Formats: sequence, structure tokens, C-alpha cells
Amino acid sequence: MNRIKSKLQENKKLLSIYFTAGYPNIDDTVQIIQDLEQNGVDIIEIGLPFSDPLADGPTIQASSTQALDNGMTTDLLFEQLQDIRKTVSIPLIIMGYFNPVLQYGVEGFCKRCQEIGIDGLILPDLPLDVYQEEYEAIFNKYGLINVYLITPQTSEERIRQIDDASDGFIYMVSSASTTGTKDGFGDEQQAYFDRIASMGLQNPQIVGFGISNQETFKQATQHAKGAIIGSAFIKHLDKNGPQKIDGFVSGIR
Repeated sequence: MNRIKSKLQENKKLLSIYFTAGYPNIDDTVQIIQDLEQNGVDIIEIGLPFSDPLADGPTIQASSTQALDNGMTTDLLFEQLQDIRKTVSIPLIIMGYFNPVLQYGVEGFCKRCQEIGIDGLILPDLPLDVYQEEYEAIFNKYGLINVYLITPQTSEERIRQIDDASDGFIYMVSSASTTGTKDGFGDEQQAYFDRIASMGLQNPQIVGFGISNQETFKQATQHAKGAIIGSAFIKHLDKNGPQKIDGFVSGIR
């Protein structure tokens, strides 16, 4: 069974952490992944840096720029992760934009993901219909789950299409803004969380955007299976480097 599906069956709220590969230093990628797993994180999203990150707020954009300046490339990321499954067992997802995958070659990219033990991809700018027509068979061939995003603006019809097409979890974007931390979720977002919960979707949802602390984690996971923290963790890395990860994770749970 795909590691993502197996993890989703566990009887607990899942904590997923996003970080940018090659940030803060080019060689930090593997150590950060290992430390996150050792401190109880359930899923890790490895950001593939890109020069034009449309959905990312200023914190993740800055980390992406720094990683590219450090010399991070798709080839280097695959090289760094070559032996990751010797030490790490939790689900690993690569999150990025479709252009670098296309430049690399979609089948070649997916094949490398399978070889090193990547479980899924999150590509926010790859449309559902294009994926299904052109790339779904390739993803399936290499055992990769494609994770789709929904937002408060996504229509019910579209949400049900995404639910039918999904085979893992749905990435539930908490607001229409770019990524970033927030102090809490307002009535509008709570109503959105309630609305999605009432739809009875077949795939569990994991909430992203705006989760930064224990309070927002609890709010986001009241109905959802888990939550994703990105910008707050990038800020932690910016301040502390790849140290004190234990304190960051324990502060969320």
C-alpha cells in the first residue's frame, strides 16, 4: 500500500510539514527530513524551488529564491534523496510547480520519484483535466498519488470531481490568499470547514495555508484529518537553522 494511504488510516490527526529543499543551506534537506520524522511528524512535503511560485506567500517565496541561489536543482534534489528510504519511513511528497517537472520530462521525473521512494506529488498549477488526459497513466505506472487542491471558491461540482479523481487526500486550502501564517481562523473560514465536512467526501482532507501554532492546528483539524504547516516552519528554519526542530513540533501538538 502507498505510504500516504497507510498513514491516512491511522487513528489520529496528522501533522504535515512543508519545507523548501536546499534551504536554509544546500545540504540541509536530508537532515531536516530525518529530524522531522524523529520528532513525530506524519507527512513531509518537500518543496521543489521554482523562480515564479504563484501560490506562495513572501516567506516561502524567499526560501525558494535562497534555495535556487544556493544551487538547488531537480537533479540535485533527487541525488540528495537517493538513500532517504534507508532512514525515513513516513510519506514523502514533492510539492512544486509543473514547469520544472515538464522540463525534466514527466515520465523521467515520476520514475526517479519511484526509485527513491517518493509517495506523491502536489502540483497546484496542473489542471485536473490535463492531468487526467495526459499524465494520470504515468503517475499510476510509478505508484504516485497526485494531490489536488480545493479552496473556499471551488464550486461543489468541482470539489466532487476532485474527490472522484483523488486517491489519497484532498489538500484543503484554508483561504483564497497565498501561503502564510495567521493568528486564527475567522467565521468565514470556519463556515468553509463546516461546509466541506458536511459534503461527506470519500477522501480525507488535510488543511493548509494559515496554520502556525497549536490553536490553528486544532481549529483546522476539528473536522479534517490533518493540517499542513509551511511558512511557520520556514520562519523557524530562518531563525534557528535546522536545529531545535523538536521544540517546533512539540509546540504544535
